[in-house]
Amino acid sequence: MKKIASLALLSLMVSPMFAKDRLTHDPKATNDETILHVWSWNFPTIAENMKQISDAGFTMIQTSPVQNSYAPEGSGKKIFDENVTEGNWYYYYQPTDWKIGNNILGSKEQMQEMLDSAAKYNIRVIVDVLPNHTAFDIDEVSEDFVNAVGGRDKLYHSNGLEPIHDYNDRLECTLWASGGLPDVNTENPAFQKYYMQFVNELLDMGVRGFRYDTAKHIGLPSDPVDTASGVKVNDFWDVATGRKAVGGVKLAVPYDDLFVYGEVLQDRNVKEDEYAEYFGQTASGYGHVLREALEKGSANGFDLINWHHSSAPEYLTTWVESHDTYANAHESAHLTDDQIRAGWVLITARQNGIPLFFSRPMGSTRQAYWGDNVLGARGNDEFFHPEVVAVNNFRQQMSGQPEDIEITDNGRVIVVNRGKKGAAVVNISNIANFVNVPTGLPNGTYKDQVYGKEFKVKNGKLTGLVAPLTTYILTK
Repeated sequence: MKKIASLALLSLMVSPMFAKDRLTHDPKATNDETILHVWSWNFPTIAENMKQISDAGFTMIQTSPVQNSYAPEGSGKKIFDENVTEGNWYYYYQPTDWKIGNNILGSKEQMQEMLDSAAKYNIRVIVDVLPNHTAFDIDEVSEDFVNAVGGRDKLYHSNGLEPIHDYNDRLECTLWASGGLPDVNTENPAFQKYYMQFVNELLDMGVRGFRYDTAKHIGLPSDPVDTASGVKVNDFWDVATGRKAVGGVKLAVPYDDLFVYGEVLQDRNVKEDEYAEYFGQTASGYGHVLREALEKGSANGFDLINWHHSSAPEYLTTWVESHDTYANAHESAHLTDDQIRAGWVLITARQNGIPLFFSRPMGSTRQAYWGDNVLGARGNDEFFHPEVVAVNNFRQQMSGQPEDIEITDNGRVIVVNRGKKGAAVVNISNIANFVNVPTGLPNGTYKDQVYGKEFKVKNGKLTGLVAPLTTYILTK
């Protein structure tokens, strides 16, 4: 009897940690979701454009951070202001309290209206959350929040105001200030309770997913423990994912009903396997390789089939570019809309990965990245470009179909075959090319869904002429 009880206790202790295996790929698994990152759009703008988002074939949207944020007088107008007087997009990445609403996205009431609109069109809403840090100016952090967590000494890790020197040192990475932003003591039970009340309020409003900003800067159980702050165990992720209650508060909905991924940017000494026990992750390494191939105009010399991640691809969030590669480091901002679109069709036509489309600012050019430079406004027209719409719909139509990727000898054209039902043809070069590659499509003549371009299939070979930086969607 004691042995049985011990085994039962062991099962209770171990099984939640391994409830979902995100490391072993299931070859039969297919993803049909797509995310539109409505970056810097405010709540009314998102709500006004929900039908168009749905018509474009997106199944999810990801908002910018919604909590109270740093908001100096006169800010909240421009996406980026060199004079730092009319605001900057990154202010909403500087929390002052974990309460809903800020001067960029709008009020809690406006968020509810947006969520109601999303529900009408069956769009899942993901919120970008950032429990890892507060605003640079710690004097702007709300007194309500400071008092709730037990005072300022309890708010930050013992070295939480010390900037990280080595991002590959797990102690610095998880306990010091990332980008100089003061590092919250995420292991403080009072903070965890306060944060989970914020999360549950969002869930009650209808939010059904989260993107965890700077996730790799929040410690895992195997990471160094900040004993100087009175911490005994790194359990934030157990609390955030609903495995553990804190102060009588627990995740309000079953975790498996949510779409959650963490910004775990790939680098040396990053514990991807351990993070995979808690959530899906960003395929930042694949995005980097894809952008290099787009810049070169050829896949030769680049592995665009391997996802470059230890997690199973069905749990990876993929992108051609993110808001950071565009707005922060400008690593991708020079790529043309045509190049970004070609990359989008490639990752969206594939069997796995959950692709995220970053909405660039309205009026943006390759010389003026900020375009019209209006915070809260809708992004440019690219999210409903006919090629984007076609591949979004193709992705859902190909549910259950395995992928086979073929690349022309010159590396300029990539064909994503999906079983015997469809194929996406992607020319990543700026010159026309002839395609002659294997396909699973039956013999016959096929017309592309966007341009009406004809392709032929004979004896298992797909042939046709493709225009520069253009994509084509073919279905049986």
